[in-house]
Amino acid sequence: MLLGSAFGLSVATTLHAVRAIRPWLLPVLVISQAIPVFAIAPLLVLWLGYGMASKVAMAALIIFFPVTSAFYDGLRRVELLWIDAARTLGCGGTRLFRRVRLPAAMPALASGLRVATAVAPIGAVVGEWVGSSAGLGYLMLHANGRMQIDLMFAALLTLAILAVTLYTAVDAVLRRAMPWQAGESEENP
Repeated sequence: MLLGSAFGLSVATTLHAVRAIRPWLLPVLVISQAIPVFAIAPLLVLWLGYGMASKVAMAALIIFFPVTSAFYDGLRRVELLWIDAARTLGCGGTRLFRRVRLPAAMPALASGLRVATAVAPIGAVVGEWVGSSAGLGYLMLHANGRMQIDLMFAALLTLAILAVTLYTAVDAVLRRAMPWQAGESEENP
């Protein structure tokens, strides 16, 4: 989760800061999502081996896009009035980014992190389907091959509980980190 999020944050920040690379990098990002993760998994196993590295890479790839797209969108949609006011007060460059753009983009980033957290276990399971001798994905693959429906549903239930638990934990951290966005407004219960 940390690896995919950090990579997504750095790419989104670079996309926002360096306009010259946008025409090149944005299509690559979209193409990266058009390729099914099932097609990438065997390549990761070939490059990184059957160990934990290929599973971590698969999960990081799945996490990367929602974080990147949400944060980049958040950085682009900062109120121009806020930017003009900050510039009028002498704020520019990295200071403008840290004091205005980053706080304004945090709700969008939080949404991207929530989506990434919900789909992160899929990356690990896909990685285990392709190259593993243990784990939940390995168990699901073998239960499916042996028509063990009860074991398959148990594995799916475990995967769902894991995803909900991760989502709840990340949501709690994000609510604590951004108390101004923590709950619904009283007008819309």
